[in-house]
Amino acid sequence: MRPWRPDEPYNDLPEPPDTTQLETRAVLKATVLANTALGQLDQAARSIPNPSVLINTIPILEAQASSEIENVVTTTDALFRHLDNDEASDDPATRETLRYRTALRTGFAATIERGLTANTASAVCATIKGRTMDIRAVPGTRIANPSTGHITYSPPEGRTVIADKLSAWERFVHADDDMDPIVKMAVAHYQFEAIHPFADGNGRTGRILNILLLVEAGLLHQPLLYLSRYIIETKNDYYRLLHEVTEHGAWEQWILYMLDGVRQTSISTVNKIAAIRALQTDVAHRARSAFKGGSDAELLSVLFEQPCCRIGLVMERCGVSRPTATSWLSSLAAADIVTDIKVGRDRLFVNREFVDLLTRHESVRRITAQPSLF
Repeated sequence: MRPWRPDEPYNDLPEPPDTTQLETRAVLKATVLANTALGQLDQAARSIPNPSVLINTIPILEAQASSEIENVVTTTDALFRHLDNDEASDDPATRETLRYRTALRTGFAATIERGLTANTASAVCATIKGRTMDIRAVPGTRIANPSTGHITYSPPEGRTVIADKLSAWERFVHADDDMDPIVKMAVAHYQFEAIHPFADGNGRTGRILNILLLVEAGLLHQPLLYLSRYIIETKNDYYRLLHEVTEHGAWEQWILYMLDGVRQTSISTVNKIAAIRALQTDVAHRARSAFKGGSDAELLSVLFEQPCCRIGLVMERCGVSRPTATSWLSSLAAADIVTDIKVGRDRLFVNREFVDLLTRHESVRRITAQPSLF
């Protein structure tokens, strides 16, 4: 096997080491903390009375953050405004970010039905990009530092080589080797990114696969791990540690980084879920006052499932006429529970407190790092 060189296709990319080499004492200690935090997240998500509140919103945050890593930048308001239609926005970045949310759902459904496979990865990437994404066939893919143009990594080349690497990745994901699933997620993520099987969308696809692997392992019952925010805030570390696995086989630090990301993200999301439940209780109390003693429970559910709510949605969900739906939403606006805004021909009622809660996040601890790319 030739030594790795950043400017040569890494067709000799090896398969991961075995469990005994990957699960060091430090890694095993960290898995306890990560698994505990992830278990608390899954329990919190399953205990919320209306899980659609989380399913409709947390993946949007993940979509926004994961897309931002790839410099596809949009706003939360724009995303929530077009929750019901990926292609409705005039902004290409918003459409592409919403397709990430849809790709997460597509991958989740496929994983539940058929398990996590290379075909799942293809379907996820195709949904993100809005077109068929086959394995790379054209040579010459190089990853370079955007500032200097210096080549930092050259993924494997050749359709057959890449297909073989993906098959090995799939076998690793499903190997009966007693490896902790979160450790396996970290290792599989490196392997997928190193294979770099598609012409575009590999980073976002790989981050969705992280969540799906944990779903398949039974650690998450819904795709609610908001891991991309952690990666954004430690982006230099993320790329540096990926690179050090490639150049030096430094698996332990990479795995510890990912385990800590799962731990911190899980704790943060549990806190967010608790805050959502408290806000729901407060809004219900204020709504009763706004409606002088009574409010429609389905209406309140809609306000948290669709933070940018249209009159037509209330009519459909609550089975009421347009005048009734308009009256209800106007009463909530008068009580400062929602904000009434005009967007083109649309009249939107925004649950601003909820949107602010969702977008508020805690900064994470940063590992000392030197800027670099994969």
